[in-house]
Amino acid sequence: MQTQQVAFNWFVKPLKSFINNTAFSGILLFSATILAMIVANSPWAEAFHHFWEIEFSIGTENFSMKKSLHHWINDGLMSVFFFVVGLELKRELLAGELRNPKNAIMPIVGAICGMLFPALIYVTLNPDLPTQKGWGIPMATDIAFALGVLYLLGDKVSTTVKVFLTTIAIVDDLGAVLVIAIFYTSEINVSSLIAAGIFLLILIAANRLKIRKTWFYGVVGIGGIWVSFSMSGVHPTISAVLLAFTIPARTYIGEEKYLYKLNYLIDEFKKAQTTHLPIVTHEQIEIVEKMREVGKKFLPPLQRLEYILHPWVAYLVMPIFALSNAGVKISEESLNHLSSNVTLGITLGLVLGKFLGVSGISWLLHRLKWVKLHPDISLKYLVGIGFLSGIGFTMSLFIAELASQEETFLVQAKLGILLASILAGGLGYFFVGRATKNS
Repeated sequence: MQTQQVAFNWFVKPLKSFINNTAFSGILLFSATILAMIVANSPWAEAFHHFWEIEFSIGTENFSMKKSLHHWINDGLMSVFFFVVGLELKRELLAGELRNPKNAIMPIVGAICGMLFPALIYVTLNPDLPTQKGWGIPMATDIAFALGVLYLLGDKVSTTVKVFLTTIAIVDDLGAVLVIAIFYTSEINVSSLIAAGIFLLILIAANRLKIRKTWFYGVVGIGGIWVSFSMSGVHPTISAVLLAFTIPARTYIGEEKYLYKLNYLIDEFKKAQTTHLPIVTHEQIEIVEKMREVGKKFLPPLQRLEYILHPWVAYLVMPIFALSNAGVKISEESLNHLSSNVTLGITLGLVLGKFLGVSGISWLLHRLKWVKLHPDISLKYLVGIGFLSGIGFTMSLFIAELASQEETFLVQAKLGILLASILAGGLGYFFVGRATKNS
């Protein structure tokens, strides 16, 4: 027993703590990217590429959807990512930093300018060119990578700094969702969109009627809204965000009632017959099940789903997405693309545009005394946050795939995204690290 405890304290506990840390998801995402790059430049590159193009269908004989594995990941698996983004947005709007815009005005304005400046830089470098459709690529911030860098610096980084960056990333995600919905949508199938709207109204009504069964929202959401959006021309990931906003966010029973029922069940458990053995009695099982039901009634479905799905997104969905999308063949020909308008537009947009939009505008608002910076956020912290917001990896790769399927464009875009994310991450780490030493 003592040996097991020592093993737990020295190995299992630290490992569990590390895995639960936000930094681990960023490291895993980075590792998947490096692996994709290595395989894409190895003798197995062709097999690696063809693997993602394997097609398979889901459905019945009368109705089925056939896509490549690559498209199932981008349209299906990434819908889970966007669903969690939607859950986080709703939670923040109801009870988080975005509940009172006055308290979050600086990061909100910084996030908006942090989307506009990169887009302007990209368009300036790609005037009247077919590649101009990639203007949305440098607008996004990858929150997993950005927060991962902060957590690598340890507990010296104040919670205020993390909340500031998180708020920027959340507003940024909302902006990216709107950009995808409005500007990166193919021809609209009105009848499919109407069908999606009907299913959405059903779920809104279910929320109003206090239906809290998550399976019901899952069946109607996937079988109704997601499928309808897939056939409508609007990217199906948008349906995931809309679905998230229909999930109930209120507790079924209040805190006082929850504590009363829980205390009552604890007293019943104490009185219950016991076997004094490793197994429990039927009566104890019934009481424990009642405790679980009380817990379900107290926890809002929105927070319960977010808690359950977040690890799956961080440790499975995003690494698989990176593995299937980040593989860029590095050759003399591809390196020539470094000077292309697309690569330069994305690199400068993410590194310089994000910095000017987030840090520059926030500093200007502070200097003009329109909005006050929190005392915990020094100028070096602000500079570091501006650069960290330039890590646009996941969402930028996603928008690049929507912007064009032309091979040269995608190579140039991915090079720009990778280069910018490395530069922005390195600069952000440097400036936030300097700030922590001086604090």
